[in-house]
Amino acid sequence: MNFKNLSEVSDYVNERVKVENLTVENYISTENMLPNKGGIDKAIKLPAAKTTSLYSKGDILLSNIRTYFKKIWYAEKDGGCSNDVLVVRARGEIEPKFLYYVLSNDKFFEYSSATSKGTKMPRGDKSAIMQYQIPDMPLEEQRTIVSVLSALDDRIAENKKINHHLEQIAKAIFYEKFGNQVPNGLLGDLASVSSGKRPPIKVSERTATEDIPILGAASIMGYTSKSLYSEKILVTGRVGTHGIIQRYNRPCWPSDNALVLKSDDYELVYQNLLSIDFSSMNRGSTQPLITQTDLKNVAIYIPTQIELSDFEDTVGTIMQQYESNIVANESLVQLRDSLLPKLMSGEISVTD
Repeated sequence: MNFKNLSEVSDYVNERVKVENLTVENYISTENMLPNKGGIDKAIKLPAAKTTSLYSKGDILLSNIRTYFKKIWYAEKDGGCSNDVLVVRARGEIEPKFLYYVLSNDKFFEYSSATSKGTKMPRGDKSAIMQYQIPDMPLEEQRTIVSVLSALDDRIAENKKINHHLEQIAKAIFYEKFGNQVPNGLLGDLASVSSGKRPPIKVSERTATEDIPILGAASIMGYTSKSLYSEKILVTGRVGTHGIIQRYNRPCWPSDNALVLKSDDYELVYQNLLSIDFSSMNRGSTQPLITQTDLKNVAIYIPTQIELSDFEDTVGTIMQQYESNIVANESLVQLRDSLLPKLMSGEISVTD
């Protein structure tokens, strides 16, 4: 198979856009790009600057800080992004979505990490990135590969959309039943709160022996060989990112950057966590920090046992489907990521 440098099929976009023309819906920074090729989330706020980098539909956005987090997004709309996000635009005889999948390959992130500069906050070398080797395939073959991988991504996106709807239903039930009630207890009355621990072994990619996810403040940050918890838990950030609540009902290892909550009243505790203003609890100056005690002391309404049982049964059924979709998506992601390098290298063809 023949290859071309990335510079032969694409360019960095250096255009600017006025921040006043942007919204939190189309502003992208390294903070609202999700790790492990998870796409993007809505931004919390817009930058203070007057202008920022521009991107257009069909561009490829790459976080250029700590590239081993694998933050990449294929732009589905026009907008603006921070200077720490590289905007790559395809040109010539290459399908933009095909280029996106090439750059989604783990080999690209390994390359960009290996050529990064800096230690504490490594940044990708823009010149070196443009030397990355791109498979030189006929356009028709590119489009066929895109159709296969896009079908998997479309199903993943559909499951995410369903889960968003399920979450909104559960949230509506919570607020209808308990939203106007006066607090009569503390979160610590319903849940135990403890800190995670540093895992004995940490690898960036799942292997046959290191396949237990390590949960950071906001997402999976690696894998290890043993589990710290096997039962149903809720995980939120202790140091760093706050306000993202992770649900886990299988073996995992929450890191020392996370707080772990265990409760028989799982769904009620989960909904209360979603309603907390975590920014008001921050004790850190240079880095956000939340203590176990502060989380335990959050005032909440504790319903009667009959109300509680009814809520757990109703919402638990809804969220069971939510968790099934998460498991399904994990399988689809593994399938996509195993197919991707084999299709790009020619090891298998789309007809296989």
